[in-house]
Amino acid sequence: MTIFVNSDTRVIVQGMTGAEGRKHTQRMLSAGTAVVGGTNPRKAGQMVTFDVHGYGPAAGRVPEGPVEIPVFGTVADAREATGANASVIFVPPAFAKGAALEAIDAGIQTVVLITEGIPVQDSTIIVERALEAGVRLIGPNCPGIISPGQANLGITPANITGPGRLGLVSKSGTLTYQLMYELRDCGFTTCLGIGGDPVVGTTHIDALAAFEQDPHTDLVIMIGEIGGDAEERAAEWICQNMTKPVVAYIAGFTAPEGKTMGHAGAIVSGSSGTAAAKAAALEAVGVCVGRTPTQTAQIARAWLTR
Repeated sequence: MTIFVNSDTRVIVQGMTGAEGRKHTQRMLSAGTAVVGGTNPRKAGQMVTFDVHGYGPAAGRVPEGPVEIPVFGTVADAREATGANASVIFVPPAFAKGAALEAIDAGIQTVVLITEGIPVQDSTIIVERALEAGVRLIGPNCPGIISPGQANLGITPANITGPGRLGLVSKSGTLTYQLMYELRDCGFTTCLGIGGDPVVGTTHIDALAAFEQDPHTDLVIMIGEIGGDAEERAAEWICQNMTKPVVAYIAGFTAPEGKTMGHAGAIVSGSSGTAAAKAAALEAVGVCVGRTPTQTAQIARAWLTR
């Protein structure tokens, strides 16, 4: 079992013909993802060839060699021709809103918006439209989502872990990769990077709720960071709804007050949004909070092996 994506997810890549889109499409294909098309209005009707070599959990089951993926003029055309139900977006910030709204309006069920630097006003419009349409929006400014051995939508390395019993939801892309690697001997059902912008589509609570319902996820790792109150709200939700254990890490224990750290949403103002305050809120509802990523992994492993 996984959350949000699996081996049946049929993916199109908006911006597939660009440098980043092409690079990560090849990686997604090599990870076993069912990429069925791409979009570029200026290159509609063309085919793009990818040299696929299966790796990670998909090694041995992914056909080796050249794979041709068709390019469509619009998301609607791609969905009609391929039956796609998910899209990964690799476009510059100025075009991200248009690309995301096009996917939503075309009836795509899951939209993964990788782009960094999207204006908050644009992100607000995208998130509102996705909520109205009942679309699962992941991002913006995120690494995407991976269910090891089944589907990888985004830029997460697929060769650092395999299937297992852990679920992971994180604001940070880099910390997502680190925890995946440190717990590679345990494995994951799904690893989800929700992004660190002030406005995102899928929240910690959304992911926690999905992991709570997934019978194959035994423990959830939640990675937060300074700024905002998402982790405090997640703590309240955990207290009222979560039956599975949660282990957490909050990035930014040494961050100076009033200074943006990395993500646009990672800014501390007074005592609001500090790592210490978030850790205290989570610990108050029974969540074990590690002070380093490695310690967090050790806590999770100890629970699984007890």
